[in-house]
Amino acid sequence: MSAQHAEPGFRPPQQARSRESLQKVLTSAEHVLSTGGIDEFTVAAVAEHAGVSVGAIYRRFTGKEQLLKAVKDDLLKQLETGVAEALRAASPGLRGAIGAFTDAMARTFSGRTRAFPELLGGQPAEGVERGLQALETIQRALVESAEPYLDDVAQHDPRNAVRFAARSIIGSCVHRAATCQSWPDGLSWQAWADATTEMAMTYLASRPQEPSEVE
Repeated sequence: MSAQHAEPGFRPPQQARSRESLQKVLTSAEHVLSTGGIDEFTVAAVAEHAGVSVGAIYRRFTGKEQLLKAVKDDLLKQLETGVAEALRAASPGLRGAIGAFTDAMARTFSGRTRAFPELLGGQPAEGVERGLQALETIQRALVESAEPYLDDVAQHDPRNAVRFAARSIIGSCVHRAATCQSWPDGLSWQAWADATTEMAMTYLASRPQEPSEVE
């Protein structure tokens, strides 16, 4: 159980059946958040969608805010797990690693373009820390996956270049999820992933200009 859940009021499940019940509640909470936004996110709405009593949720969570924190932690764990699994199954080569990373980001954020912005807005300090921890974890995973292929990077500092590419992909994905409803780009998530992979590969394969080459 993560530290995010290890706080007063939360009762972590001890049995498989209880863990399944908790996941059902978290999935329903994400659905309510994605469809109705924060204004319609209530314990009663989540209980109705999950098919459980309100009391069953309150027996595990102190209320709406703790439930929101649990939903965010669950989504971030899905992001970390999805990226790790994609990189383990990636095709050999730098493009394989970059493509797998970008595709995993797209799969996680696809269909959650309302949930993530709601969860990212107005966070307490511990919520920000948990989000940054997840971003650092997936960035490190890509750098480690690309390690055998650093000779294919034309930038002066290949490792830092891969790190920069990872941050750029993450930033683009988060920004797209937060704005695609109000500022659509006309792309599917897969098209975004393909285009972003190409952009990252172009940067990594480009020889940087020397100072004398810049007017």
